[in-house]
Amino acid sequence: MLMAVLITLVYILLVWLVFYKFKWLKFNMGWGLISFWVGLHCLLIFVVGLRFFQPYSVDGHVIRHTMQIVPRLSEPTLLTRVLVEPNTPIKKGQPLFEFDKTIYQARVEQLAAQLAAAKQNVLILQEDITAAEANVKLAKANRQFAADQKKRFENLVKQGAGRAEELDRWTDELESRDAQVIEAQANLKKANLTYESQINGVNTSVAEAQANLAQAQYYLDQTTIYAPADGVITNLQAQPGLVVGILRLGAIATFVFDADPYILASYYQEHLLYVEEGMPVEIALDTYPGHIFTGRVKKIWQATGQGQINPSGDIPKFLFPKPQGRFAVQIQVDPHEGLKLPAGTHGSVAIYTGKGKGFEPLRRIGIRIYSWANWLYPLDL
Repeated sequence: MLMAVLITLVYILLVWLVFYKFKWLKFNMGWGLISFWVGLHCLLIFVVGLRFFQPYSVDGHVIRHTMQIVPRLSEPTLLTRVLVEPNTPIKKGQPLFEFDKTIYQARVEQLAAQLAAAKQNVLILQEDITAAEANVKLAKANRQFAADQKKRFENLVKQGAGRAEELDRWTDELESRDAQVIEAQANLKKANLTYESQINGVNTSVAEAQANLAQAQYYLDQTTIYAPADGVITNLQAQPGLVVGILRLGAIATFVFDADPYILASYYQEHLLYVEEGMPVEIALDTYPGHIFTGRVKKIWQATGQGQINPSGDIPKFLFPKPQGRFAVQIQVDPHEGLKLPAGTHGSVAIYTGKGKGFEPLRRIGIRIYSWANWLYPLDL
């Protein structure tokens, strides 16, 4: 900075000595243009120092996290109550909207009954296993009796004391009893498989009923929408009588979060050459004429829309000249008593890189001029 001032003063002194003090040359239109041209280049030193060592943006805006409030309901449902006023403070967990619960409450009660029935059926399945085991024992006992009878009549027939017809009958009866044993064993296996059908130790029919009930309870809970955090509701369009359903393309309101507001300012890419995270900044907000606020560089967004090519079957077109895309710098504002930062608040931001400190006073003067000018600008009476 001192060097730039010295060069400028030396140049002005030189012009004065040559053309006015000693009059070595006659000052005319030609020498006037040359002198102005050289002097203008001396002044460019100040421009370069300010732009690169103290980057400045008049395109700063307060950004707040927002959320579109869209009901998630499985059936066309009537909005019954709007429990909030737009642009008034809201606390986390405060109810915002209530929808008709009738069909969702009925569904929960229906599925709760089905879950109770499923749990009861599990007990019935245990009894089915007990009955199937008893049937297997009975079938085996009957089969053993038939086998004993067949063996007895075989001996009687050999001794000539029994009839062949009785032996044939018990032979057929044994085969029948063998089939009954196989059927009873199959029924027991079936009962065991039904009872042992589980997911994470829970019977599948019970697990299915629990899942259905949980889904129904979820939609019942969605009939009341609560504030996700401290903030305000804006763009409130919903009124009682509105019907929402399975498909909704638009939100019924916008929720603006109180927490973590920041300023996003855009800069020409080359002016961020020396900018790093954590560097101090000064901020002049249009809503506070004559005030300067402090902050820090939090992030530098190293991307613009010009660096993105969307998937398409079209070959990209490159047009020249194309305006340079600016990079955004995220600014964290220091706490200030009474400072309010509504989303969209406009202002200017100056970043101080710590280099070229001699130029800092000029930038500090400039941003303060901008802030005080907000008392008059815009000039609408």
